[in-house]
Amino acid sequence: MKNICFIGQVLLHQVSSEAKASSRQRKNLNFHQLDESLCHRLLNGIEPDSYIPPHRHSDPEKDETIILLQGRLGVVFFNERGKVMQAAILSPGDDAVGVNIPHGEFHTLVSMESGTVFFESKAGPYRALADDERAPWAPGEGSDESAAYLAELRKIL
Repeated sequence: MKNICFIGQVLLHQVSSEAKASSRQRKNLNFHQLDESLCHRLLNGIEPDSYIPPHRHSDPEKDETIILLQGRLGVVFFNERGKVMQAAILSPGDDAVGVNIPHGEFHTLVSMESGTVFFESKAGPYRALADDERAPWAPGEGSDESAAYLAELRKIL
């Protein structure tokens, strides 16, 4: 039999624990075999201090779908100039438990509580973000300004 994996509390706790121990305060568990795989499916653990710089995926095949499994996750969409256009909090059992993010849309994710884990699916293969996919108006990950920017995003949510 191939590698069957049930997604339950033990696995969610494992991913969450690895995120807490990570310097970036997030950790993914890939179900796809390779970066070159055509379909990427993964669990993503993210802690409140993790900063994901706003970005977009230009490739028309790179829409991404996120389903929140535990915790609370903020989703923020921006226009080309960095103005917030829409924001929501995902939470299991609430009205919004997931989001489909169309390619070309600037967005970021913000963990609103410790232990947040979501399932993500998008087309592969993995490619690092190109310069035009990074939001020029937002601080980069690890920059001196990123913590203050993350705090501002939290206020929006």
